[in-house]
Amino acid sequence: MAVSTVAPDPDVSVVVIVYNDEERLPTAVGSVLEQTLRNVEVIIADDCSTDGSYEVAQKLASAHPGKVRAIRLPENSGGCGEPRNQGVKVARGRYVMFLDSDDTLERNACRNMIEAADRTGADLVSGLCVRVHTDSRHDKRILWYPWLYRGTRTLDSVAELPDLFVFDTLSTNKCYRRDFLLANDLTFPRGIHYEDLLFSAQAYLAAEKITLIPNTVYYWNVVEKTAAKSISNRRNEIRNFADRVEIHRRIDAILDRQGQDELKLRKDIKFLKHDLVLYLRELPFLDNDYRHGFAELARGYVQDFPEAAYAELDRVHAICAQLLLREDWTDLMPAIDTLINRNKISAPLVEHDGRIYWTDRYLDDPEMRAVLDVTTLGYHAKPVDAMFLRNQLTEYTARGGDLVLAGEIVNPLHTIAPDATLAAELEFRARRRSLQTFRFPVATPRHEGDAIAWRAEVPLARRLRPLGIIDDVWDVRLHLTVDGKRTTSRLTVGTVDLEHAQDLPVRPRLTRLMADRVEAQVSAKGHLAFRLIQQGQAARTGRAVVERNLHGGPARAAKGAYRKLRAVRRDLNSGDRKLQVYERMLTRLPVRKGTVVFESHLGKQYSDSPRAIYEELKRRGTPITAIWSYAGERPTGFPEDVELVRRWSWRYLRALAQAEYWIDNQGYPLRLAKRPETTYIQTWHGSALKRMGFDEPTYRMQSEQEQRAYQQALDRFDHFVVRSEHDVRTLARAYRIPEHKLLRTGYPRNDALVRAREGTEAGPEARRIAERLGIDPSRRVLLYAPTFRAHPDGRVRDFEFPFDVERFAARYGDQFTLLVRAHYLNRLTLPPSVAGRVVNVSAEPDITPLMLLADGLITDYSSVMFDYALLQRPIVFYAHDWEEYAEDTRGTYFDLLTEAPGPVPRTEEELFSVLDDLGGVHTRHEARLKEFVDKYGEYDRGDAAAQIVDRFFGPAGEAR
Repeated sequence: MAVSTVAPDPDVSVVVIVYNDEERLPTAVGSVLEQTLRNVEVIIADDCSTDGSYEVAQKLASAHPGKVRAIRLPENSGGCGEPRNQGVKVARGRYVMFLDSDDTLERNACRNMIEAADRTGADLVSGLCVRVHTDSRHDKRILWYPWLYRGTRTLDSVAELPDLFVFDTLSTNKCYRRDFLLANDLTFPRGIHYEDLLFSAQAYLAAEKITLIPNTVYYWNVVEKTAAKSISNRRNEIRNFADRVEIHRRIDAILDRQGQDELKLRKDIKFLKHDLVLYLRELPFLDNDYRHGFAELARGYVQDFPEAAYAELDRVHAICAQLLLREDWTDLMPAIDTLINRNKISAPLVEHDGRIYWTDRYLDDPEMRAVLDVTTLGYHAKPVDAMFLRNQLTEYTARGGDLVLAGEIVNPLHTIAPDATLAAELEFRARRRSLQTFRFPVATPRHEGDAIAWRAEVPLARRLRPLGIIDDVWDVRLHLTVDGKRTTSRLTVGTVDLEHAQDLPVRPRLTRLMADRVEAQVSAKGHLAFRLIQQGQAARTGRAVVERNLHGGPARAAKGAYRKLRAVRRDLNSGDRKLQVYERMLTRLPVRKGTVVFESHLGKQYSDSPRAIYEELKRRGTPITAIWSYAGERPTGFPEDVELVRRWSWRYLRALAQAEYWIDNQGYPLRLAKRPETTYIQTWHGSALKRMGFDEPTYRMQSEQEQRAYQQALDRFDHFVVRSEHDVRTLARAYRIPEHKLLRTGYPRNDALVRAREGTEAGPEARRIAERLGIDPSRRVLLYAPTFRAHPDGRVRDFEFPFDVERFAARYGDQFTLLVRAHYLNRLTLPPSVAGRVVNVSAEPDITPLMLLADGLITDYSSVMFDYALLQRPIVFYAHDWEEYAEDTRGTYFDLLTEAPGPVPRTEEELFSVLDDLGGVHTRHEARLKEFVDKYGEYDRGDAAAQIVDRFFGPAGEAR
């Protein structure tokens, strides 16, 4: 008698939805059948396709009985939701996953997700999704919000991680317990786009336990160059935006019912920053009827968002939102251009009452005036050759093989003077690397209202000679020269009709079998570009042959070899590979006697104590080989007679590996080991008020391995410079520097301050700076040098004046010149209203000459207080946020309010009251200032550089 067996229920049912995608469906299904977890079933849900998709699904079901089932909806549902709903209805697995027919699952996706679900009891498991750009030449891949998936974690509520709810709204990179879906009646909405957003929100909120895993589970295949956009990318259809708004309204209703105010706020912020921007990008190319309909929908939804949501927007983003609500298309279109191209200046701008505004409209509206104020963006402080200007294309005419182009370049704040000498040329450059660049002259540009107008006749057919196979896309730039200085712009499309523009003939160097025409198109950033196309039969045939050969076996092998070569090159320049070569090879090279590698503030400056030591060595004529490191694209402010190496370059690593001495004030890359033959002199960069090193709670909370690695980096110091016993008790202890490594010499950078203390001369470099900055010698100079502020998560806050700088200038402009030096982690822009009275000196590489120049210092908690005190000049400590600063997680080593050798105003009025009597400040605090110097600068005697050079390089100037 035969015994019947019943197949066990699958561990997971993967619902694969398909509509008119017969070619890619087998690949998607194959990615499920090839899972390392074997007990998996596939349910293909066909949304009433009109091609052969359902027939392909049936064949797959026949080929894999018991593993693949195929169902078909009686009519097309118009979206992705209903096919998934029907798939869930017939699913038998303990868990359910979703897969689109054009995507694939990672081979271990099911196993990793099911194991996590079973281990944690989660209702929902989510893993990492990777966007694969299948039409890119180099297998471009982008991780989908990877910070959410850095490690495994289980949440009892999605409210614990609002970013998950707000950003990862996909349904396809997740695994759901089927009983959980059924018990909560979780289904996708039908007949509306963006069904994922609503389904994911409902699932997140219903789940009692959510597990995130760091494994890649889903490959989302994206084709950027396709002619027919996917449903979610059809943003030029007004229904698309209407559906998005409706989905968000439904989510809002759920959040309101559940009292999830924080999630609602985070979602509103994301809608303004992301969702709205997707549609704003398309507005310049759409008609007025669409724009009006879009604005009405947007206004009806976002105008009731809380002020806290709008407060999170950056300046240009907020301008776009407010102009949209007012349907001000004239000012909005340039703002959208800047929103897409963040460095571009797109509007003429206007100066009003010493502030810079995006437009002169609405200045009588205080609320809009605040929104339109772009002073802090610093447009007014840029020279013309540092400006990226909007260049609006106003004419595009194709005549046979010739092209007429015309445009208008914005002239912000009339930076380009009416009498400026102007010249221009157009440049056509292949988007991919090419040895060819084609330039065409532009008739003399001219002022026209608020813009610079230009026009050019381009013999494109005769002059543009592309290769024809690797340079399909050509971008256009216009180089405008203003009094010998050049600024480069791109041609912004929007008002001209390129859709019906005539194609132009082209003659590729590889003959017209490659291409015979060139068509105009708009780049992703909204700029004019050209693409080679094949119109005639010969060109289409020739191109087809080339494409077949390019995708044949030999071509694939050649491409593979090229990609491997690129991968090898990338690997050779990766940090890990450089570190490996440094440790295994470069540190085996012989030490170069007399070679000293200097670095200041991570290569950002030629400054501080390393500079002072170098200049003492140079003054003595010590025979050393000086090498300075620099950060960034090109070095600025460094001596001409030293060797320069870019930080983390191969030359930098070799220099460090072979140097006899390392001298810096902050720290060479932590992972670079120092060989025993090299002497590392760490000069450090300031005494401490804030707790440092291992005294910081964040370091104490690190794992043993992390602490060990940090300690190893600190152990590289052979000598550590201190300027007082306060440094010994604080810095040395916090960084675990043993006694025998301490150099009680004082800071070499402070030698100049000590020498100047009894004199009246500021020094030649300080005088040169004063002349260069145009400082009025009849006014006293104040230096304002605050430290930076950080958010609770460690991110540096944007710089903000804690007092009204315009009021300061109005009140003290005839008495003081205020020099403002922001921390190097901050960026500072001053309003035009304070010009000549307040000067931004943040770009000055070395603060010492500025201190010598200043008659008084205003600071807060910056270590500059310890240095400036050596001059015995007035110091004002503006501690407007002392409680917040001192009582955060780091804390301070002493109470500044009781020990400060100067007044400590807490409000703007108190600050100004102190400045009204700066002379009295010095008189009242002179004795206390001397005590402060004795306590915190006892070893600063003016000979620190000489002491260090004597000890390590010999008094006779010869390195030992």
